Amino acid sequence: MAAQDIILRPIVTEKSMSGIGAKKYTFEVAKTATKIDVAHAVEELFGVKVNKVNTLHVRGHLRRQGRSQGYTSSWKKAVVTLSEDSKPIEFFEGMM
Repeated sequence: MAAQDIILRPIVTEKSMSGIGAKKYTFEVAKTATKIDVAHAVEELFGVKVNKVNTLHVRGHLRRQGRSQGYTSSWKKAVVTLSEDSKPIEFFEGMM
């Protein structure tokens, strides 16, 4: 898989933005991607050094609109921690 196929989009929420000071960045990743795949993709795309990757599966939530109901799609999230000597990711720095 190419790096662009592994990292789907950044997650920009209050909780994920609070981790930027500790060099923790959150991404939505492909369901089949492993921690090693995510680490290599982030290093390739952003030119940083990854120290640790934590992944988790996010279940789909039940949503209703009137009488009809359904589930949102499930997806995989990765929290990437950069090493201390690594530079920060510039995409997230503009949001602080």
